[in-house]
Amino acid sequence: MSTTNGDTSPGTILFIHGLWMTPRSWENWAARYESRGYKVIAPSWPGLEGEVEALNRDSSPLTKLDVPKIVDHYERIIRELDSPPIIIGHSLGGTIMQLLLNRGLGAAGIGIAPGTVKGVRDLPLSTLKSSRPVLGNPFNRGNATPLNKKQFHYAFGNTLSREESDKIYQRYHVPAANRVLFQVAFAGLSPRSPVTVDFNKSDRAPMLFIAFEHDHIVPPKASRHNAEKYKAAPVDFKVFPNRPHLPGAPGWEEVADFALDWAIEHTATSGSGAPAPQRETSSVEQ
Repeated sequence: MSTTNGDTSPGTILFIHGLWMTPRSWENWAARYESRGYKVIAPSWPGLEGEVEALNRDSSPLTKLDVPKIVDHYERIIRELDSPPIIIGHSLGGTIMQLLLNRGLGAAGIGIAPGTVKGVRDLPLSTLKSSRPVLGNPFNRGNATPLNKKQFHYAFGNTLSREESDKIYQRYHVPAANRVLFQVAFAGLSPRSPVTVDFNKSDRAPMLFIAFEHDHIVPPKASRHNAEKYKAAPVDFKVFPNRPHLPGAPGWEEVADFALDWAIEHTATSGSGAPAPQRETSSVEQ
């Protein structure tokens, strides 16, 4: 949906989902942003255009993916837009966001519990435990591996009741594209890793890293270290307390509003043509 805001056309927001998820995971965020007059697009990773139920029946499209295919796919989408979008990526979608900005794309980038890039060596025990169904088998690279409900609860919904987590699992969960996770998790072992960025790139769009206090997949320390790697262009970091990895956990509205207000402020400053702020933006916690 696209509307107008006075005489100013609203900016575009592009969502990128992460592993074990599809664009459906953004449904509440998208509706909220559309209600504020933004055009919202949430394309799937290439080959994942089907619904959750279909991908759980046949996960073979996930076995064909790797990081370069995903990044190239989103680059093509972005270059077809009339103006640079605000790019918001969750989890491994946050890694993709960083790679897109490294290519000079986007008006601003926001990582929601974002995956890391090469050079960020944090691989905490909770990350290893969450990813064990995939990373625990070195011969698993070309497969697509689901989580069971118990594993999903630990990885995505650990601050929720098991009943709440199971409902979310039913609506959003799909198997992981294993090769993609291997490429990110072991980026430091590859001299030509596809998740390499130039931390000193000065003409990159501004970035915000949002972490969740009780995130088992990407703990706040990993997100902070990722943000601290960047030595040029505006980079901010914010931790929200009492939240798991899931972007749609209770209280998601506060996170969504903070992210959008930050983007409005920083794209207006950079002259991207995004709409002016509709309310005062909270200061970013460093």
